[in-house]
Amino acid sequence: MIVKIVGIFFVVVGTVISLIFCVPGLINKDHLRQIMGQRYPMIYFIYFTNGPLLLIIGAAILTFMR
Repeated sequence: MIVKIVGIFFVVVGTVISLIFCVPGLINKDHLRQIMGQRYPMIYFIYFTNGPLLLIIGAAILTFMR
């Protein structure tokens, strides 16, 4: 039961983070680039590990850990 809850949580959080980065206007990327400076490419690493990767892990948990 706890594994199912964790899987659902990962899927929901991964989907929300992916939507936040994909929908224009929710995140001001120009302002973020200005704040981060040369470290701006790190944002894509953080996005990937917290967005699609959580979605994939959550879906795998729900599929294979029954």
